[in-house]
Order: sequence, then structure tokens, then C-alpha cells
Amino acid sequence: MTTGVGISDCCLSGKLAEGSPKGREEEIGGISTYVAQPESGSNAKTIIFLTDIFGWKLNNVRLLADSYAKAGFYCYIPDFHQGDSLPEELLQDIEPPLPTRENLSLLAKGTKTAKVGATLGPWLFKHREAVVKPIIDGFIRTVRMIPRTDKVGTIGFCWGGRYAVLTAHDGNYGPGNGVDAAYACHPSLLAIPADLNPVTKPLSVALGTKDSLIKEKEQGKIQDAMAKLTNVPHELKLYEDQVHGFALRGDFSSEKDKKAMDDAEKQGIEWFQKYLA
Repeated sequence: MTTGVGISDCCLSGKLAEGSPKGREEEIGGISTYVAQPESGSNAKTIIFLTDIFGWKLNNVRLLADSYAKAGFYCYIPDFHQGDSLPEELLQDIEPPLPTRENLSLLAKGTKTAKVGATLGPWLFKHREAVVKPIIDGFIRTVRMIPRTDKVGTIGFCWGGRYAVLTAHDGNYGPGNGVDAAYACHPSLLAIPADLNPVTKPLSVALGTKDSLIKEKEQGKIQDAMAKLTNVPHELKLYEDQVHGFALRGDFSSEKDKKAMDDAEKQGIEWFQKYLA
């Protein structure tokens, strides 16, 4: 039986990171793209970022790409929403941090849920799999053709997390044209186990134990599905008391949340250092 993990108000919550990204914007394969390169300039180990619903211009994801570049990876953040990402203002309009959320009245929660539906429904339909996945697949093929590109990985968050899992399937690209490893952080809209069964490339997953989309029951199903990938390197790490979106949009003022973000970053860097080597 397939379990669909949906999308909700916590996909629209989180904190904006401060700092100035050090990369540049280019057009690659007809898609506007943020590029962060390592000090060496080498693109031998390349990572493609699959963003959340806030898209390629969100400061958080650009700063994170800069961190991966500092670790030696050549990073691309393509605008897979093609200029139609959701506005950053929704980060706090929809849902406050976890302690506040837990004290909301039923009426307040109902109001927020209605607002989420009105915001996300049309956007998700416009950016459904049949529309977006061919764009992602085409970008991967384009990157593969860039000279000196050797190994390619994908890292995805929330909305993009599911697509990171899908890129780890082998049947979409042809020999030598797909990715070599993938990392999915708190994926949304994940079909369990249907999206995990076809995985053939090394896959790492990060989940928060307080994720309102992937609750304990779903986490167990993901663990069971990944355990069946006996011939594929895989890992699933759970982050205590972390909500959906924590790896990209956690609360920087909380020592515990900041550590979880740092550990999730380390998880991805170590995964790609091993499987993009």
C-alpha cells in the first residue's frame, strides 16, 4: 500500500538566514541558476540543489550552497519554479515556531490550515510532477555535458526532497546520465514505499521527529522501505524535536535547532564526500 506524505502549513514556516551569498547567477540550459564554486574551481564533484517552495533566491539555500562549495563541491541552485516560487513573506504568516504552534487554539489552527490550502493548492497543481520532473531531468543531463563534470549528486528540501529521491531512480536518464548519489531532507509529497522501492543510487534521508508531515508511523514505513534496499547504500537519520523544514529554515536563535541544522549539513557533506569521490 502506498502512503502519500502531503504538504502543510509547516512547509511555509521557518527563519531567514542572514549573510551575503558569495556565488553568482548564470543561465544554464535555459534556466536561471545560482552557482557556488569551490576555491579550486573544480566541478568534478557537482551538487544540484532542489529547493523548497520558496525557490532558488531564498538566502538560506544560497548560503548553504556556499557552505557545500567551501567543502569542495561545485553547486547549482536552478530555478525549477521558473520565476514562480512562493514569496518569503509566507515564512511567518502561516506558521510560527514550534513552541508557539503547540499553544495555538483550534480556531487559530483552523484558520491557518485554510490559508495554507488556498496558497498551496493552486501552486502545487501548477508545479506538479508531470511539469517539473522533465525540467529537473533535463537540467541533470545538461550538467552532465559540462566539461570536467565527473560525479553528480542532488540535495532536496521539502518540496524538492521528494525529487531528490526520484533522481536516485535509475530508469530516467540512461547509462552515465543520471546522478551518483542523493540526499533528501524532510521530503514532502513522498509516496511510501512507491517512491523508495525503485531507488538504485546511494540515498541519505534526514527527518525531524516532530515533522507534522512525516510522523512516527510514516517514519517507520520509510525505515522499512529503505531497509529493503539491500544492494544500495542508504541511511536515515532522525533529528530529535525538529519540525518540517529544519535543515534549511530552522530557528538559528535556538542552540538545539542550530545544531540540528549544522548536523544535517554535515550529514550531506559526508555523504557526498563518500559517494561523489
